Amino acid sequence: MRARNGLRRILRSILLLIWSLFACEITHAQDLALIGAKIYPSPAGAAMESGTVLVQGGHIAAVGPSASVQVPKGTTALDCKGLVVTAGFWNSHVHILTPVLLHAEKLRPEQITKQLDDMLTRWGFTTVFDVASVLKNTDLIRQRIESGEVKGPRILTVGEPFWTKGGTPVYAKEFLEANHINIPDVESSSQAVARVRQQIHDRADGIKIFTGSVERGSILLMPLDLAKEIVGEAHREGKPVFAHPSNGAGVEIALQSGVDVLAHTTPDGEPWTPALLERMKSAHLAVIPTLTLWDVEFKKNGSAARGHREGNKGRVGQPAKSFLAGRRPDFVWHRRGLHRPV
Repeated sequence: MRARNGLRRILRSILLLIWSLFACEITHAQDLALIGAKIYPSPAGAAMESGTVLVQGGHIAAVGPSASVQVPKGTTALDCKGLVVTAGFWNSHVHILTPVLLHAEKLRPEQITKQLDDMLTRWGFTTVFDVASVLKNTDLIRQRIESGEVKGPRILTVGEPFWTKGGTPVYAKEFLEANHINIPDVESSSQAVARVRQQIHDRADGIKIFTGSVERGSILLMPLDLAKEIVGEAHREGKPVFAHPSNGAGVEIALQSGVDVLAHTTPDGEPWTPALLERMKSAHLAVIPTLTLWDVEFKKNGSAARGHREGNKGRVGQPAKSFLAGRRPDFVWHRRGLHRPV
């Protein structure tokens, strides 16, 4: 019971902080002080038992013990004793690709703000990495956030993902066709390199490849030499590369090509072995587990869901180099009407 009450206090305080920061226009925000809270400035740091967060002009100006943070006269002060304030959460696996957010140039600011709040900001996410969307549309949304017209998190994006010839994932085809979204297949190294350069020029913050694309009854693998060309060019531009592996062979291609982040665990194939995990650690390959995504999807198969989820837990249950928090609100929201962390 105490643990449950503690969780409620944490969630309440997070929502308080989010509301406080987003209730004001970013460019004309009132000064604000959150006083007396237990503060976690970072995931790795020790908690500050009685601290103050000072916000000025929409930016955090100071964080420290309440006795040492000077709160200027005229600042709106909130008594946060008994509450907990944390640093904003990162979500490393989202898609700014819901039907409501497409054609952002036609949307009113409040429409975009509401959708971003439903998906992200009300859960405490202040920075997100979009790992597949329409780059031009996503960039327009974040420009509107940066200007103060729309309220939302800081968005990093890979834009359109890369897959080999015939590799459009079977589960995405209908959505892409219905919304007239054309993501070209990659058919040559020269085409791939040119597209990497263009997307980075167009403000992509990273690149995503499908080392294993889910097709009807099979997994279509990206040729290793093609994956190496894409990853190499992205790294020359100083950008990280995400991979959707789908199975063990896809993980192997990701490892050999130098991918930085696996966007999923693998729903097909055998559990990851200790030897594989050691190779991933040595390669500094981070993982976004997305276990609840598999749980939601495979529950449609009844009893297979539990065994599948438990198998995935086994894959990531041993020490790894780096796990990134990832939650697919777009997937879970559209398919089940749920919002659950992954």
